[in-house]
Amino acid sequence: MTGGRAEPIAVSRRIAAPAADIFRILADPRRHTDLDGSGMLRGAVSDAVVAAVGDVFVMRMHYSRYGDYEMNNHVVEYEVNRRIGWRPEPGRGHPDTAPGATPRTRWGHRWTYELTPDGPDATIVTETYDCSRLPADEQAAMDGGRGWIPSMTATLVRLEALCANPPG
Repeated sequence: MTGGRAEPIAVSRRIAAPAADIFRILADPRRHTDLDGSGMLRGAVSDAVVAAVGDVFVMRMHYSRYGDYEMNNHVVEYEVNRRIGWRPEPGRGHPDTAPGATPRTRWGHRWTYELTPDGPDATIVTETYDCSRLPADEQAAMDGGRGWIPSMTATLVRLEALCANPPG
């Protein structure tokens, strides 16, 4: 953290697949459980492929502290075959949406994937978690998001495996 604000956390991996193939997976919420390295995703509620900034896709989640719940993911970055990013907000079943809870419609964090071609059949994929918009005490409590690094690394490994073994 610098100046009391967390810097975005990023993990990159070179994947032997064209950016278009990788982007198709990332833009399809139904594929997210296949690549999830956190073990928290339980499936997509939404079945539409993300097509633009402003789209919202809903994912079923599980976290031991909260149980089962949903997250509504608002697409805030979208450039075909280059970048896709979303800001999650608590959805159905999340403790922040319970009666009497202090509502926080948007937490201020963001997940982004950036795809940089590295030759005709390879892509550098960078997954970024940015919690810099969260209040400073929340950033500190989550160590600036550094706890996500192992999950992000596992996600990129799984993404690579998906690209190497497309459904057939």
